[in-house]
Amino acid sequence: MMPSLPNLLWLRSFEAVSRLGGFTAAGVELGLTQAAVSTHISSLETQLGHQLLERTTRKLELTASGRAYLPSVRKALQELAVSTDSLFGNRSAGSVTIRAPISETVLIIAPALAEFQKANPTLDIRLLSAIWADTALETGTDIEIRLGTGNWPGVHAEPLGPETIVPVCHPDLARELKQPADLIDLPRIHILGFDDHWPRYFETLGLSQPSPRTSATVDTSLAAVELASAGGGIALLLGKVAARLAGSGRLAVPFDIPVPSVRTHYLLQRDSASPGKPATQRVEMWLRQLFA
Repeated sequence: MMPSLPNLLWLRSFEAVSRLGGFTAAGVELGLTQAAVSTHISSLETQLGHQLLERTTRKLELTASGRAYLPSVRKALQELAVSTDSLFGNRSAGSVTIRAPISETVLIIAPALAEFQKANPTLDIRLLSAIWADTALETGTDIEIRLGTGNWPGVHAEPLGPETIVPVCHPDLARELKQPADLIDLPRIHILGFDDHWPRYFETLGLSQPSPRTSATVDTSLAAVELASAGGGIALLLGKVAARLAGSGRLAVPFDIPVPSVRTHYLLQRDSASPGKPATQRVEMWLRQLFA
């Protein structure tokens, strides 16, 4: 059980009075009357059983107890403010929060974000990662990119174009492969949540289903990328992700034979009939181009 804590308003008043040197100035900053601030301080002192401020006709001074208590109060308020802003952000007109699968966040959005920010310096972009998609659009999220079939109740899902699956591996290994059938005997990387990818890939190419051999099982495409780039096997990735990785030279696509994916990327909105704020619309347009 947590110990009893003083009222947060009382602590804010105490910190403001100590910093500004008076009830009136503290009240102006906090949007309170001088009497309300004075009452907060008195209530705090009563709960603590110690006098925190020495009141004289000319000025206010911290008592020994007040001087000892102030650093802890100030630190706690600062940490709470930083944590709140970090987690929930500034909901101003120029602030836009994007939530996307972790692999798309790291491999597609983040590398392109720096250039977008240069062209839009007034926007405050907050990029959040998700491993598993939720049913509902998370509160506080302006835009969500989600991978799936588009069937999520309560939200409008706008498809961002068709998606494919392609094999990727270390460039040295790719040079040794001559045809898709060569993949059958190689260690394969299995990604949880994409159980149909390997069977679908071989079936579409008219190849016999291989044994269920895998080199490793991972829970994100991001982990599969790192494993494949280290020479740990072949992974099947979405075409948009694979193209960017191949362009950077980290991985290679041994066979340019894309297989249609049953899943694609969607841009989610709560209410398709109500236009979002201009900053959100600008980011949505950029994401449509990025995932096209």
